[in-house]
Amino acid sequence: MVRVFNVYYPVRVIVLFAGEAAVVCAAFVLAVIIRAGSQSTLVLGYENGIYKILGFTLLALILLYYTDLYGSQWIPDKAEFYSRLLLGLGLLAVLLGGMTYAFPALAIENGALLLGFILVAMGLFGWREAYLWMIRQSAFRERVLVVGSGNRAARIKAILLSRPELGLDVVDSIGLHEPAPGDPNGPALNLAAQARRSSVHEVIVALSDRRGSMPMADLLELRLSGIKIEDGTTFLEKISGKMEVDEIHPSSLIFSGGFRRDFFYAMLRRGLSFSLALTGLVLLLPIVPVIALLIKINSRGPVFYKQKRVGLNGRVFTCYKFRTMRHNAEAGTGAVWAHSQDARVTWIGKWLRLARIDEIPQLWNVLLGDMTFVGPRPERPEFVEWLRREIPYYDIRHIVRPGVTGWAQVQYRYGSSIEDAKEKLKYDLYYLKHMSLSLDFVILFHTLKIVLLGRGSR
Repeated sequence: MVRVFNVYYPVRVIVLFAGEAAVVCAAFVLAVIIRAGSQSTLVLGYENGIYKILGFTLLALILLYYTDLYGSQWIPDKAEFYSRLLLGLGLLAVLLGGMTYAFPALAIENGALLLGFILVAMGLFGWREAYLWMIRQSAFRERVLVVGSGNRAARIKAILLSRPELGLDVVDSIGLHEPAPGDPNGPALNLAAQARRSSVHEVIVALSDRRGSMPMADLLELRLSGIKIEDGTTFLEKISGKMEVDEIHPSSLIFSGGFRRDFFYAMLRRGLSFSLALTGLVLLLPIVPVIALLIKINSRGPVFYKQKRVGLNGRVFTCYKFRTMRHNAEAGTGAVWAHSQDARVTWIGKWLRLARIDEIPQLWNVLLGDMTFVGPRPERPEFVEWLRREIPYYDIRHIVRPGVTGWAQVQYRYGSSIEDAKEKLKYDLYYLKHMSLSLDFVILFHTLKIVLLGRGSR
Protein backbone atom coordinates (compact mmCIF):
# COMPACT_ATOMS: atom_id res chain seq x y z
CA MET A 1 0.00 0.00 0.00
CA VAL A 2 1.18 3.51 -0.85
CA ARG A 3 0.12 6.54 1.17
CA VAL A 4 -0.88 9.51 -1.01
CA PHE A 5 -2.58 12.57 0.55
CA ASN A 6 -3.12 10.55 3.76
CA VAL A 7 -5.09 7.89 1.88
CA TYR A 8 -3.70 4.40 1.25
CA TYR A 9 -3.83 2.98 -2.28
CA PRO A 10 -2.71 -0.42 -3.59
CA VAL A 11 0.62 -0.17 -5.41
CA ARG A 12 -0.95 -1.64 -8.55
CA VAL A 13 -3.56 1.17 -8.66
CA ILE A 14 -0.70 3.70 -8.60
CA VAL A 15 1.03 1.73 -11.38
CA LEU A 16 -2.20 1.71 -13.41
CA PHE A 17 -2.67 5.46 -12.95
CA ALA A 18 0.95 6.29 -13.81
CA GLY A 19 0.89 3.95 -16.81
CA GLU A 20 -2.23 5.55 -18.24
CA ALA A 21 -0.81 9.04 -17.72
CA ALA A 22 2.27 7.96 -19.70
CA VAL A 23 0.11 6.38 -22.44
CA VAL A 24 -2.07 9.49 -22.92
CA CYS A 25 0.88 11.88 -22.91
CA ALA A 26 2.96 9.71 -25.26
CA ALA A 27 0.01 9.28 -27.66
CA PHE A 28 -0.42 13.04 -28.15
CA VAL A 29 3.34 13.61 -28.45
CA LEU A 30 3.55 10.84 -31.06
CA ALA A 31 0.63 12.40 -32.95
CA VAL A 32 2.44 15.74 -33.08
CA ILE A 33 5.63 14.05 -34.31
CA ILE A 34 3.69 12.22 -37.05
CA ARG A 35 1.74 15.29 -38.16
CA ALA A 36 4.44 17.97 -37.76
CA GLY A 37 7.46 15.92 -38.76
CA SER A 38 10.61 18.02 -38.57
CA GLN A 39 8.59 20.90 -37.08
CA SER A 40 7.49 18.83 -34.05
CA THR A 41 10.16 20.40 -31.80
CA LEU A 42 8.83 23.84 -32.67
CA VAL A 43 5.22 22.77 -31.98
CA LEU A 44 6.02 21.08 -28.68
CA GLY A 45 8.43 23.72 -27.43
CA TYR A 46 7.92 27.21 -28.76
CA GLU A 47 4.18 26.81 -29.34
CA ASN A 48 3.70 25.36 -25.83
CA GLY A 49 2.45 22.08 -27.26
CA ILE A 50 3.90 20.05 -24.39
CA TYR A 51 1.96 22.09 -21.81
CA LYS A 52 -1.26 21.65 -23.79
CA ILE A 53 -0.62 17.90 -23.92
CA LEU A 54 -0.05 17.79 -20.15
CA GLY A 55 -3.38 19.58 -19.73
CA PHE A 56 -5.12 17.06 -22.03
CA THR A 57 -3.53 14.23 -20.03
CA LEU A 58 -4.80 15.63 -16.72
CA LEU A 59 -8.29 16.04 -18.19
CA ALA A 60 -8.25 12.45 -19.46
CA LEU A 61 -7.23 11.06 -16.05
CA ILE A 62 -9.93 13.07 -14.27
CA LEU A 63 -12.59 11.77 -16.65
CA LEU A 64 -11.41 8.18 -16.24
CA TYR A 65 -11.49 8.64 -12.46
CA TYR A 66 -15.03 10.04 -12.63
CA THR A 67 -16.13 6.97 -14.61
CA ASP A 68 -14.88 4.74 -11.75
CA LEU A 69 -11.86 3.31 -13.54
CA TYR A 70 -9.53 3.93 -10.60
CA GLY A 71 -11.81 2.73 -7.83
CA SER A 72 -10.30 0.54 -5.13
CA GLN A 73 -12.90 -2.16 -5.72
CA TRP A 74 -12.39 -4.77 -8.38
CA ILE A 75 -14.72 -4.71 -11.44
CA PRO A 76 -15.36 -8.40 -12.24
CA ASP A 77 -17.49 -7.83 -15.35
CA LYS A 78 -15.17 -7.15 -18.29
CA ALA A 79 -18.02 -5.74 -20.39
CA GLU A 80 -18.79 -3.17 -17.68
CA PHE A 81 -15.08 -2.45 -17.36
CA TYR A 82 -14.71 -1.52 -21.01
CA SER A 83 -18.05 0.27 -21.25
CA ARG A 84 -16.75 2.64 -18.57
CA LEU A 85 -13.53 3.09 -20.52
CA LEU A 86 -15.52 3.92 -23.67
CA LEU A 87 -17.64 6.38 -21.68
CA GLY A 88 -14.51 8.11 -20.41
CA LEU A 89 -13.05 8.31 -23.90
CA GLY A 90 -16.33 9.63 -25.30
CA LEU A 91 -16.42 12.40 -22.70
CA LEU A 92 -12.79 13.20 -23.47
CA ALA A 93 -13.56 13.51 -27.19
CA VAL A 94 -16.52 15.83 -26.57
CA LEU A 95 -14.62 18.07 -24.14
CA LEU A 96 -11.48 18.26 -26.26
CA GLY A 97 -13.53 19.11 -29.32
CA GLY A 98 -15.57 21.74 -27.47
CA MET A 99 -12.53 23.31 -25.79
CA THR A 100 -10.49 23.63 -28.97
CA TYR A 101 -13.51 24.99 -30.88
CA ALA A 102 -14.24 27.63 -28.22
CA PHE A 103 -10.55 28.39 -27.63
CA PRO A 104 -8.58 27.77 -30.84
CA ALA A 105 -5.33 28.62 -29.06
CA LEU A 106 -5.60 25.29 -27.21
CA ALA A 107 -5.35 23.33 -30.44
CA ILE A 108 -2.07 21.71 -31.43
CA GLU A 109 -0.71 20.86 -34.90
CA ASN A 110 -3.43 20.49 -37.57
CA GLY A 111 -4.93 17.00 -37.34
CA ALA A 112 -2.72 16.03 -34.39
CA LEU A 113 -5.55 16.27 -31.87
CA LEU A 114 -7.76 13.78 -33.75
CA LEU A 115 -4.84 11.45 -34.40
CA GLY A 116 -3.77 11.80 -30.78
CA PHE A 117 -7.22 10.81 -29.56
CA ILE A 118 -7.21 7.72 -31.79
CA LEU A 119 -3.78 6.75 -30.42
CA VAL A 120 -4.98 7.40 -26.86
CA ALA A 121 -7.94 5.04 -27.36
CA MET A 122 -5.72 2.32 -28.84
CA GLY A 123 -3.06 2.82 -26.18
CA LEU A 124 -5.48 2.70 -23.24
CA PHE A 125 -7.19 -0.45 -24.47
CA GLY A 126 -3.80 -2.09 -25.00
CA TRP A 127 -2.44 -0.94 -21.65
CA ARG A 128 -5.53 -2.14 -19.78
CA GLU A 129 -5.28 -5.58 -21.38
CA ALA A 130 -1.58 -5.76 -20.49
CA TYR A 131 -2.30 -4.56 -16.95
CA LEU A 132 -5.10 -7.09 -16.40
CA TRP A 133 -2.80 -9.87 -17.60
CA MET A 134 0.09 -8.64 -15.45
CA ILE A 135 -1.78 -8.46 -12.15
CA ARG A 136 -2.96 -12.05 -12.53
CA GLN A 137 0.60 -13.38 -12.72
CA SER A 138 1.98 -14.91 -9.54
CA ALA A 139 5.25 -13.01 -9.98
CA PHE A 140 3.36 -9.76 -9.40
CA ARG A 141 1.41 -10.95 -6.36
CA GLU A 142 2.52 -11.22 -2.73
CA ARG A 143 2.01 -14.32 -0.60
CA VAL A 144 0.53 -13.61 2.82
CA LEU A 145 0.37 -15.60 6.05
CA VAL A 146 -2.31 -14.53 8.56
CA VAL A 147 -1.61 -15.18 12.27
CA GLY A 148 -4.76 -15.37 14.37
CA SER A 149 -8.07 -17.18 14.69
CA GLY A 150 -10.59 -14.56 15.79
CA ASN A 151 -12.98 -12.29 13.94
CA ARG A 152 -10.20 -9.93 12.92
CA ALA A 153 -8.21 -12.68 11.20
CA ALA A 154 -11.33 -14.02 9.48
CA ARG A 155 -12.23 -10.54 8.26
CA ILE A 156 -8.74 -9.96 6.83
CA LYS A 157 -8.83 -13.26 4.93
CA ALA A 158 -12.32 -12.51 3.59
CA ILE A 159 -11.28 -9.04 2.40
CA LEU A 160 -8.14 -10.33 0.67
CA LEU A 161 -10.19 -13.02 -1.05
CA SER A 162 -12.76 -10.49 -2.31
CA ARG A 163 -10.27 -7.81 -3.40
CA PRO A 164 -7.74 -9.31 -5.83
CA GLU A 165 -6.68 -5.81 -6.93
CA LEU A 166 -4.68 -5.57 -3.69
CA GLY A 167 -2.27 -8.15 -5.10
CA LEU A 168 -2.19 -10.17 -1.86
CA ASP A 169 -2.94 -13.90 -1.71
CA VAL A 170 -3.51 -15.70 1.59
CA VAL A 171 -1.45 -18.86 1.16
CA ASP A 172 -1.48 -19.96 4.79
CA SER A 173 -2.84 -19.13 8.23
CA ILE A 174 -1.85 -20.10 11.73
CA GLY A 175 -3.49 -19.75 15.12
CA LEU A 176 -6.73 -21.68 14.90
CA HIS A 177 -6.10 -22.43 18.57
CA GLU A 178 -3.91 -19.67 19.93
CA PRO A 179 -1.55 -20.90 22.66
CA ALA A 180 -2.25 -19.92 26.20
CA PRO A 181 0.34 -17.72 27.96
CA GLY A 182 3.35 -19.84 28.89
CA ASP A 183 2.26 -22.82 26.77
CA PRO A 184 5.53 -24.33 25.42
CA ASN A 185 3.65 -26.08 22.62
CA GLY A 186 1.53 -24.42 20.01
CA PRO A 187 1.53 -23.10 16.49
CA ALA A 188 3.18 -19.80 17.44
CA LEU A 189 6.51 -21.59 18.02
CA ASN A 190 6.41 -22.93 14.46
CA LEU A 191 5.56 -19.61 12.85
CA ALA A 192 9.01 -18.90 11.37
CA ALA A 193 9.35 -22.39 9.89
CA GLN A 194 5.83 -22.35 8.48
CA ALA A 195 6.35 -18.92 6.92
CA ARG A 196 9.48 -20.16 5.15
CA ARG A 197 7.79 -23.35 3.95
CA SER A 198 5.01 -21.25 2.41
CA SER A 199 7.50 -18.77 0.90
CA VAL A 200 5.49 -15.81 2.18
CA HIS A 201 6.35 -12.18 1.55
CA GLU A 202 4.25 -10.76 4.40
CA VAL A 203 2.90 -11.85 7.78
CA ILE A 204 -0.23 -10.15 9.14
CA VAL A 205 -0.61 -10.52 12.91
CA ALA A 206 -4.31 -10.53 13.81
CA LEU A 207 -4.31 -12.08 17.28
CA SER A 208 -7.34 -11.16 19.35
CA ASP A 209 -5.28 -11.12 22.54
CA ARG A 210 -1.54 -10.55 22.31
CA ARG A 211 -0.73 -10.92 26.00
CA GLY A 212 1.57 -13.88 26.38
CA SER A 213 0.70 -15.33 22.98
CA MET A 214 2.60 -13.01 20.67
CA PRO A 215 5.40 -15.06 19.02
CA MET A 216 7.95 -12.26 19.34
CA ALA A 217 11.06 -14.33 18.65
CA ASP A 218 9.58 -15.81 15.47
CA LEU A 219 8.33 -12.43 14.26
CA LEU A 220 11.70 -10.80 14.89
CA GLU A 221 13.48 -13.59 13.04
CA LEU A 222 11.16 -13.21 10.06
CA ARG A 223 11.44 -9.41 10.11
CA LEU A 224 15.22 -9.55 10.07
CA SER A 225 15.13 -12.02 7.19
CA GLY A 226 13.28 -9.48 5.01
CA ILE A 227 9.67 -10.62 5.46
CA LYS A 228 7.24 -7.77 6.08
CA ILE A 229 5.36 -7.91 9.41
CA GLU A 230 2.13 -5.94 9.71
CA ASP A 231 -0.32 -5.44 12.57
CA GLY A 232 -3.81 -6.66 11.66
CA THR A 233 -5.65 -3.59 12.94
CA THR A 234 -3.32 -1.23 11.08
CA PHE A 235 -3.66 -3.33 7.94
CA LEU A 236 -7.46 -3.18 8.10
CA GLU A 237 -7.29 0.59 8.56
CA LYS A 238 -5.13 0.96 5.44
CA ILE A 239 -7.23 -1.15 3.10
CA SER A 240 -10.64 -0.01 4.36
CA GLY A 241 -10.05 3.67 5.14
CA LYS A 242 -11.69 3.36 8.55
CA MET A 243 -10.86 2.54 12.17
CA GLU A 244 -12.51 -0.44 13.84
CA VAL A 245 -14.54 0.95 16.75
CA ASP A 246 -14.98 -2.41 18.50
CA GLU A 247 -11.22 -2.99 18.63
CA ILE A 248 -10.15 0.47 19.84
CA HIS A 249 -8.65 0.78 23.32
CA PRO A 250 -7.91 4.12 25.02
CA SER A 251 -4.19 3.35 24.82
CA SER A 252 -4.39 2.94 21.04
CA LEU A 253 -5.78 6.47 20.78
CA ILE A 254 -3.40 7.97 23.32
CA PHE A 255 -0.19 6.57 21.83
CA SER A 256 -1.12 6.49 18.13
CA GLY A 257 0.02 9.12 15.67
CA GLY A 258 -2.42 11.53 14.13
CA PHE A 259 -5.40 13.31 15.72
CA ARG A 260 -3.67 16.60 14.92
CA ARG A 261 -5.22 19.69 16.56
CA ASP A 262 -2.63 22.48 16.52
CA PHE A 263 -3.66 26.13 16.47
CA PHE A 264 -2.02 27.09 13.14
CA TYR A 265 -3.66 24.21 11.26
CA ALA A 266 -7.08 25.03 12.75
CA MET A 267 -6.78 28.70 11.75
CA LEU A 268 -5.66 27.77 8.23
CA ARG A 269 -8.64 25.45 7.76
CA ARG A 270 -10.97 28.10 9.14
CA GLY A 271 -9.62 30.74 6.77
CA LEU A 272 -9.89 28.50 3.73
CA SER A 273 -13.41 27.38 4.65
CA PHE A 274 -14.55 30.97 5.19
CA SER A 275 -13.12 32.06 1.83
CA LEU A 276 -14.67 29.13 -0.06
CA ALA A 277 -18.06 29.62 1.61
CA LEU A 278 -18.10 33.35 0.87
CA THR A 279 -17.13 32.75 -2.76
CA GLY A 280 -19.74 30.00 -3.09
CA LEU A 281 -22.54 32.15 -1.68
CA VAL A 282 -21.69 35.06 -4.00
CA LEU A 283 -21.61 32.81 -7.07
CA LEU A 284 -24.77 30.89 -6.17
CA LEU A 285 -26.82 33.88 -4.96
CA PRO A 286 -28.48 34.45 -8.39
CA ILE A 287 -30.11 30.98 -8.37
CA VAL A 288 -31.50 31.27 -4.82
CA PRO A 289 -34.70 33.15 -5.92
CA VAL A 290 -35.35 30.48 -8.56
CA ILE A 291 -34.98 27.69 -5.99
CA ALA A 292 -37.19 29.55 -3.53
CA LEU A 293 -39.90 30.01 -6.16
CA LEU A 294 -39.85 26.30 -7.06
CA ILE A 295 -40.14 25.28 -3.41
CA LYS A 296 -43.08 27.63 -2.79
CA ILE A 297 -44.89 26.50 -5.95
CA ASN A 298 -44.45 22.81 -5.11
CA SER A 299 -45.62 22.87 -1.46
CA ARG A 300 -46.73 25.25 1.25
CA GLY A 301 -44.36 26.24 4.02
CA PRO A 302 -41.09 28.16 4.43
CA VAL A 303 -38.30 28.08 1.85
CA PHE A 304 -35.57 27.37 4.39
CA TYR A 305 -35.54 24.52 6.86
CA LYS A 306 -33.92 25.03 10.25
CA GLN A 307 -32.81 22.10 12.37
CA LYS A 308 -30.78 21.72 15.56
CA ARG A 309 -27.48 19.87 15.12
CA VAL A 310 -24.57 19.01 17.41
CA GLY A 311 -21.27 20.65 16.54
CA LEU A 312 -17.84 21.39 17.99
CA ASN A 313 -17.43 20.18 21.60
CA GLY A 314 -21.06 19.08 21.70
CA ARG A 315 -22.47 22.60 21.21
CA VAL A 316 -25.91 22.68 19.61
CA PHE A 317 -26.37 25.06 16.67
CA THR A 318 -29.02 25.77 14.04
CA CYS A 319 -28.31 24.19 10.65
CA TYR A 320 -29.90 25.72 7.53
CA LYS A 321 -31.04 23.91 4.38
CA PHE A 322 -33.54 24.42 1.61
CA ARG A 323 -36.77 22.68 2.63
CA THR A 324 -37.18 19.40 0.76
CA MET A 325 -39.94 17.81 2.88
CA ARG A 326 -43.55 18.67 3.53
CA HIS A 327 -44.04 21.40 6.11
CA ASN A 328 -44.14 19.91 9.65
CA ALA A 329 -43.31 16.47 8.24
CA GLU A 330 -42.26 15.19 11.69
CA ALA A 331 -45.14 16.71 13.64
CA GLY A 332 -46.68 13.33 14.36
CA THR A 333 -43.59 11.15 14.49
CA GLY A 334 -40.83 13.17 16.12
CA ALA A 335 -37.24 12.93 14.91
CA VAL A 336 -36.73 10.03 12.49
CA TRP A 337 -33.98 9.21 10.02
CA ALA A 338 -34.57 9.85 6.33
CA HIS A 339 -34.68 6.73 4.17
CA SER A 340 -34.95 5.79 0.50
CA GLN A 341 -38.32 6.55 -1.10
CA ASP A 342 -39.19 8.78 1.87
CA ALA A 343 -42.83 9.86 1.41
CA ARG A 344 -42.16 13.10 3.29
CA VAL A 345 -39.90 14.40 0.49
CA THR A 346 -41.61 16.69 -2.04
CA TRP A 347 -41.20 16.33 -5.80
CA ILE A 348 -38.96 19.39 -6.02
CA GLY A 349 -37.19 18.31 -2.84
CA LYS A 350 -36.19 15.01 -4.46
CA TRP A 351 -34.39 16.86 -7.25
CA LEU A 352 -32.81 19.36 -4.87
CA ARG A 353 -31.40 16.47 -2.85
CA LEU A 354 -30.21 14.61 -5.92
CA ALA A 355 -28.16 17.64 -7.03
CA ARG A 356 -27.21 18.51 -3.41
CA ILE A 357 -28.68 21.97 -3.96
CA ASP A 358 -30.52 21.72 -0.64
CA GLU A 359 -27.12 21.95 1.10
CA ILE A 360 -26.30 25.44 -0.25
CA PRO A 361 -27.62 27.33 2.83
CA GLN A 362 -25.09 25.44 4.95
CA LEU A 363 -22.47 27.76 3.47
CA TRP A 364 -23.98 30.34 5.83
CA ASN A 365 -23.23 27.97 8.72
CA VAL A 366 -19.63 27.82 7.48
CA LEU A 367 -19.41 31.63 7.52
CA LEU A 368 -20.80 31.72 11.07
CA GLY A 369 -18.18 29.20 12.20
CA ASP A 370 -20.69 26.48 13.16
CA MET A 371 -19.42 24.25 10.37
CA THR A 372 -16.49 23.83 8.03
CA PHE A 373 -16.28 22.48 4.49
CA VAL A 374 -14.86 19.06 5.42
CA GLY A 375 -15.51 17.19 8.64
CA PRO A 376 -17.90 14.70 10.27
CA ARG A 377 -21.51 15.46 9.31
CA PRO A 378 -23.45 17.04 12.22
CA GLU A 379 -26.12 14.85 13.77
CA ARG A 380 -29.36 15.82 15.50
CA PRO A 381 -29.28 16.08 19.33
CA GLU A 382 -32.03 13.48 19.68
CA PHE A 383 -29.91 10.93 17.83
CA VAL A 384 -26.63 11.94 19.49
CA GLU A 385 -27.97 11.19 22.98
CA TRP A 386 -28.93 7.72 21.80
CA LEU A 387 -25.84 7.01 19.70
CA ARG A 388 -23.34 8.02 22.40
CA ARG A 389 -24.94 5.38 24.67
CA GLU A 390 -24.89 2.67 22.01
CA ILE A 391 -21.56 3.32 20.25
CA PRO A 392 -18.23 3.60 22.10
CA TYR A 393 -16.15 6.72 21.45
CA TYR A 394 -18.97 8.40 19.54
CA ASP A 395 -18.23 11.79 21.11
CA ILE A 396 -14.74 11.84 19.59
CA ARG A 397 -16.30 13.08 16.34
CA HIS A 398 -17.19 16.33 18.15
CA ILE A 399 -13.58 17.43 18.73
CA VAL A 400 -13.69 19.29 15.39
CA ARG A 401 -16.27 21.41 13.61
CA PRO A 402 -18.74 19.34 11.56
CA GLY A 403 -18.50 19.56 7.78
CA VAL A 404 -20.73 20.10 4.77
CA THR A 405 -19.10 16.95 3.42
CA GLY A 406 -16.79 14.37 4.99
CA TRP A 407 -14.80 11.16 4.61
CA ALA A 408 -17.75 9.05 5.78
CA GLN A 409 -20.04 10.70 3.21
CA VAL A 410 -17.79 9.89 0.25
CA GLN A 411 -16.97 6.36 1.44
CA TYR A 412 -20.31 5.12 2.78
CA ARG A 413 -23.96 5.28 1.82
CA TYR A 414 -26.56 7.49 3.48
CA GLY A 415 -27.08 6.28 7.06
CA SER A 416 -30.50 5.49 8.51
CA SER A 417 -29.82 3.11 11.41
CA ILE A 418 -27.53 2.60 14.39
CA GLU A 419 -25.49 0.13 12.34
CA ASP A 420 -24.97 2.79 9.68
CA ALA A 421 -24.04 5.37 12.32
CA LYS A 422 -21.48 2.98 13.78
CA GLU A 423 -20.01 2.29 10.35
CA LYS A 424 -19.78 6.00 9.53
CA LEU A 425 -18.08 6.67 12.87
CA LYS A 426 -15.29 4.32 11.76
CA TYR A 427 -14.67 6.55 8.75
CA ASP A 428 -14.95 9.71 10.87
CA LEU A 429 -12.28 8.39 13.25
CA TYR A 430 -9.99 7.64 10.31
CA TYR A 431 -10.48 11.22 9.12
CA LEU A 432 -9.77 12.67 12.56
CA LYS A 433 -6.60 10.58 12.85
CA HIS A 434 -5.28 11.54 9.39
CA MET A 435 -6.83 15.02 9.16
CA SER A 436 -4.91 17.28 6.77
CA LEU A 437 -5.46 19.77 3.98
CA SER A 438 -4.43 17.14 1.44
CA LEU A 439 -7.07 14.70 2.72
CA ASP A 440 -9.63 17.54 2.65
CA PHE A 441 -8.75 18.09 -1.02
CA VAL A 442 -9.28 14.37 -1.77
CA ILE A 443 -12.70 14.49 -0.05
CA LEU A 444 -13.78 17.62 -1.95
CA PHE A 445 -12.61 16.11 -5.24
CA HIS A 446 -14.56 12.91 -4.56
CA THR A 447 -17.60 14.90 -3.37
CA LEU A 448 -17.72 16.64 -6.74
CA LYS A 449 -17.81 13.23 -8.40
CA ILE A 450 -20.71 12.12 -6.18
CA VAL A 451 -22.66 15.32 -6.90
CA LEU A 452 -22.12 15.06 -10.65
CA LEU A 453 -23.20 11.41 -10.71
CA GLY A 454 -26.11 11.96 -8.29
CA ARG A 455 -25.06 9.27 -5.84
CA GLY A 456 -26.02 8.73 -2.21
CA SER A 457 -28.89 11.22 -1.96
CA ARG A 458 -32.12 10.62 -0.07
